[in-house]
Amino acid sequence: MPIKRLLDQSSFTPEQRHILELAFSQALRKLELVDRNDPICGIVAKKVIEIGASEANDAAAIAEMAFRQLTPDRQC
Repeated sequence: MPIKRLLDQSSFTPEQRHILELAFSQALRKLELVDRNDPICGIVAKKVIEIGASEANDAAAIAEMAFRQLTPDRQC
């Protein structure tokens, strides 16, 4: 899972890591991505971490923000 590798290099607390992992999974579902080896999943992981580090602390909110930022032209 791409997000675990990125989180291993971070200074997030275990609770923050858990929230970001949940947000990542939710964002992948919303984006309909199932192959976690797909390079796009790495982009999603970076976006989730970026949002989690600077804005939200709720998994659903982080996933929604990542989805909206990664799909600006797509109708929700």
